[in-house]
Amino acid sequence: MTENSRTLPPEALDAWAGELRERFDLSAEDVPIALILDLARDVANGVARPAAPFSAFVAGLVAGRAGGSPEDVRAAVAAIVELANGHAAEGQN
Repeated sequence: MTENSRTLPPEALDAWAGELRERFDLSAEDVPIALILDLARDVANGVARPAAPFSAFVAGLVAGRAGGSPEDVRAAVAAIVELANGHAAEGQN
């Protein structure tokens, strides 16, 4: 697999999200692509790249345990981004 074949264009990401929504009976609001990509970016930059997918998993786990609503997802993501930003600030001292 080449590096270029591992890059997913936006329309392919939308298609993949659609497949996931269909398979798991989710709404578009249940799958906030931009929010999760921003989470991954913030954690990758503030902590480390390998922490990004792990953190996305934890956000889903936390949100699910809190009830699983879109608001629960946003709250979990916000808490993890806050931790990542704090981690990055600590690393600059």
